[in-house]
Amino acid sequence: MSKAAALASRVLAPATAALLFLQAALVVTGGAVRLTRSGLGCPTWPECTPGSYTPVPHQAEAQLNAWIEFGNRLLTFVLVIASIVVVIAVLKSGRKDLRVLAIGQVLGIFGQGVLGGITVLTNLNPIPVAGHLLLSIVLITGATSLRSRRFAPAVFVKPAPLTSKISVTHVVTAFLVIVLGTLVTGSGPHAGDAQAKRFGFDIRTVAWIHADVVIFLLGITLAFYVAQGTSQSTKKAIKIFAFIALAQGGIGYIQYFTGIPEILVAAHLLGATLVWIAAWRIRLSVTTQNG
Repeated sequence: MSKAAALASRVLAPATAALLFLQAALVVTGGAVRLTRSGLGCPTWPECTPGSYTPVPHQAEAQLNAWIEFGNRLLTFVLVIASIVVVIAVLKSGRKDLRVLAIGQVLGIFGQGVLGGITVLTNLNPIPVAGHLLLSIVLITGATSLRSRRFAPAVFVKPAPLTSKISVTHVVTAFLVIVLGTLVTGSGPHAGDAQAKRFGFDIRTVAWIHADVVIFLLGITLAFYVAQGTSQSTKKAIKIFAFIALAQGGIGYIQYFTGIPEILVAAHLLGATLVWIAAWRIRLSVTTQNG
């Protein structure tokens, strides 16, 4: 291996860690934009305000909202840099197995920028807002896979039929929980702007459906842990997932019964990101030897 390839291989570990962190951070900062009602702090796109790509001075409260929204936009540029570093490291290190994942991150981030523009131009319609989060989940999936394979190519394995079925059911249910969470969010009070459109679902109904599916997910998690053929590496990943999921469920119930305070909504959003990373790591532990 040449010196350049060896250096690129060493760069992969911190670069993929930074990329995964930033993808998760984008979800959290996007939540901060919504919770502070800064969703239209920059009321147009790609400019922040007509004639300016950065916030312009006006009344203090609106100025703060503009900078919160603008800060979230700037994070996208940081993500672009991080993803390009990962692509370069992948190409220089000769890791052909990571090329699709790395390039997918770059394309997905540009897609996020376009979807973010649609979100602003439709005055925070809950459909593109939900799509914004779900695309982040897809990108977090890819970043988690990149991170898990940073040292060596993955060796794909065919799990036992029962393990495979439980694993697929588990990860699909985890994703469904997040989708239902976007419906709860899109029906709740924290829209990002007082004039933003809502889904119109009854918040209690969608919240309880969301909670019921979470309970179902926890049941699958327990069944997965005790199922015959579950490996020790998978059991370890399940333990981590269960801890995060139980904490996330506790936050969800507390926020529901305390009137959905902003701080708990932010914690719940962070928790959702961690739950998904943990769920995907379970899937990786089943399908790859180094997952």
